[in-house]
Amino acid sequence: MSLVLVALVLLLAGGLGWGALHLKRRLERSERDRRRAADELNRRLSELFSLQELSYILAGSLQLDRIVEQVVRYAMRFLDAQGALVALAAEGEGGGERPLHVTAAEGTLAGLAGRAIAPDDPGLVARSLSHERLELVRGSSGEPTPLLADVVVDSAAAVSLRAHGVVVGTLVIANPRDRAFAPEDRRLLSTVATHAAIVIANARFFQMVQHAKEQWETAFDALSEGIAVVDDHGCISRANRALAAMLRAPLPAVIGRNLGEALLGPSPALLELLVAARQGDRVQPVVLRSTTLGRTIRVNAARIPAPAHDQSVVVLVEDVTDQQALEAQLIQSEKLAAVGQLVSGVAHELNNPLTSIAGLSEFLLEQQELGTKDRGHLRVIHEQADRAGRIVRNLLTFARKGPGEQAAVDLNDVIQRTLLLMSYDLKLKDVTIEKNLAPLPPVLGDRHALQQVVINLLNNAAQAVAENPPERPRVILLSTWVDDRVRMRVTDSGSGIADTVLPHLFTPFFTTKEPGRGTGLGLSITYSIVDAHGGRITVERPAEGGAAFLVDLPPAPTLTEAARRDTAELQVLAPPAAKRSILLVDDDPAVRRMVKALFGRDGHAVEVARNPQHALDLARTRPYDLILADAQARAYDHLFVEQLMESHPGLKDRVLVATGDLPPAAEELLARLGLRYVRKPFNLRDLRDEAARVWAATTLS
Repeated sequence: MSLVLVALVLLLAGGLGWGALHLKRRLERSERDRRRAADELNRRLSELFSLQELSYILAGSLQLDRIVEQVVRYAMRFLDAQGALVALAAEGEGGGERPLHVTAAEGTLAGLAGRAIAPDDPGLVARSLSHERLELVRGSSGEPTPLLADVVVDSAAAVSLRAHGVVVGTLVIANPRDRAFAPEDRRLLSTVATHAAIVIANARFFQMVQHAKEQWETAFDALSEGIAVVDDHGCISRANRALAAMLRAPLPAVIGRNLGEALLGPSPALLELLVAARQGDRVQPVVLRSTTLGRTIRVNAARIPAPAHDQSVVVLVEDVTDQQALEAQLIQSEKLAAVGQLVSGVAHELNNPLTSIAGLSEFLLEQQELGTKDRGHLRVIHEQADRAGRIVRNLLTFARKGPGEQAAVDLNDVIQRTLLLMSYDLKLKDVTIEKNLAPLPPVLGDRHALQQVVINLLNNAAQAVAENPPERPRVILLSTWVDDRVRMRVTDSGSGIADTVLPHLFTPFFTTKEPGRGTGLGLSITYSIVDAHGGRITVERPAEGGAAFLVDLPPAPTLTEAARRDTAELQVLAPPAAKRSILLVDDDPAVRRMVKALFGRDGHAVEVARNPQHALDLARTRPYDLILADAQARAYDHLFVEQLMESHPGLKDRVLVATGDLPPAAEELLARLGLRYVRKPFNLRDLRDEAARVWAATTLS
């Protein structure tokens, strides 16, 4: 029995020992699992806190350089690695061919910062750009791992940075702890890469928006036209520098002002444009005169695409004052050219009868047996014919580019003489003349034409002040001075020039006077004369009222010694005593009569050709001392003087051309043929002198 009990006791003790041992082992294993779970939990919590810390840091900045630096620093710390880098792909290029740029690097890879990596580099960095998953590389048998073509490490992991379906770069970790990447390390690296890619992409988007905003603002401020963004109430919420300069105010002071009031004062002219723009209508630009700015502006507007409650409008404001002035000047020139073409044709028809009237009346005045009363009548006829000739010459200013005569003219002397001529008329109108005449160099031009300018300006000024009420003085101020140009200003104290009149001021036949009191040619002729002398005429409206016309002319060039000698040699030659034979080619019977009477009285023989073709035949068969031909005479659709020079070039020194007008083409023709000319309507002295010059030249030759 005892033996059985002992055996049972021993058996029971052995079972209990084995169970205790098994229980102990289970407890130890459970403790290890608990510790391992605790370590994993602590690791996960640490990773979570680290990721949260990284998220806070990345969320606190949109600067790309700072973001990638923090990503590299934290990734290297998380994995306890020796080195890390972020390489970003170049923007604007697609596919796997995009080059890389190492934007940030730490630890053993710090020397790679700023390096460019070609797309075909065989290392891990470039290769990882085309892989969607994390790639691990570890050299076998202790061989190094190529990170770049010329950079190797023991082990590395690379994960592409993808955001919104686009690869923005790659994150690379080199030589982690124990030279190995545990599964949890790979998971952490992927999580960091995912989060970093989104933040980097957002930072890039922010940079793009910021850059676009800077470009837009630069362009906004660089525009020469004024731009304003106007809110629902018409107030400026944004403006560029050009608009601020237009409003003569600093940019901050412009914001909040009502655009319509700032540009136009109390005028509601801008309201309709803004209302139409807010409704989305396609509006046409409007041109307005701003009395506030003293300028002419063109305004256009368009609604800014925005939510329905936002009725903001962008308004473009252009200063078109100078543009309109140039357009008006161009239109004025075109009008003058059209009138000039008309006048040129009419002048030719007028010059022939004026030539005969002036010439024959002067011829009769030379008769000794003429009675006193008849002489007085003839003198009036001659003076009026001469006056009509001057009117025609003034009208011809429309049709030709240059002034009629070229001589040095003292503008102050022209003013003084004109004032003497007009003094009685100005006195009757109770007009006071004030003068401020500075010493002037001479100008090159036609004294009579320049006197016409002064007369026209004084007449206009006198008519303007004559309408002044009794309490307003009637004053005309004449001023001259010189800088780079010779300048004259005629200022009156009248009521000024209306805005509606200003654009038409120099238009031919435009007048504000009652019918019969003005032709509308005074200022247009003045404009043409000044332009023909290489000058300009402009209108000013002084702040104190009235009007001022400013004329500027180029000073005459200094005469050289040779020019002085040539000028001295131009003296009137007395007609020779010898009897001369003259061929006259002119289709006007009155001109023929006058020329025959003039030269016939001096004993010269004047033969009149029936027509230009007859004249060519006569010139071929008979010698003539002088051939006096009208410039417009034509034979078979060709000018007579051209045909004469072509068939008889030896007669060039014996030809004198009579012309009423000398446009550039005619002047060029006469210069090319080398022919002398005399202007119609000519007086007897001019014709005798030119004939004497021809005969003197042929005698010397």
